[in-house]
Amino acid sequence: MQKVYSTTVQAAGGRRGSVASSDGVLQLDLAAPKELGGAGGATNPEQLFAAGYAACFESALRFVARHADIQFSSLSVASTVDLLRSETSDFTLSVEIEVIIDGLDRETAEDLVSHAHATCPYSKAVRGNVPVGIRVNGDRLSP
Repeated sequence: MQKVYSTTVQAAGGRRGSVASSDGVLQLDLAAPKELGGAGGATNPEQLFAAGYAACFESALRFVARHADIQFSSLSVASTVDLLRSETSDFTLSVEIEVIIDGLDRETAEDLVSHAHATCPYSKAVRGNVPVGIRVNGDRLSP
């Protein structure tokens, strides 16, 4: 594998601290959400993960469509990240991706999304470790 990009983000203070990228472009305060007993009012790791996954997945969809010469009229991707707590107080994540794609028949849209899921770096990174559900235009994509 050839490295094509690398980035470093430093965290300080955990969920009640801040993050900053080495190039200075990303600088955010963090706050634990109210649901976790925090003050809220700032971003948190789950929001950052959801944002990255949604953006990466949309890029993968556009990449796959372009290489298959498939055109659509509009596309949006939303990613919901759930922080889950087990009975033994362990934490884990689950992800739900919602794709709205207009201008394609159902079969083509689902095939495109399946191929994007197979190529998206975030999907590859969590495969086998984090459950990921996908909906395409409201319908659950079969695993």
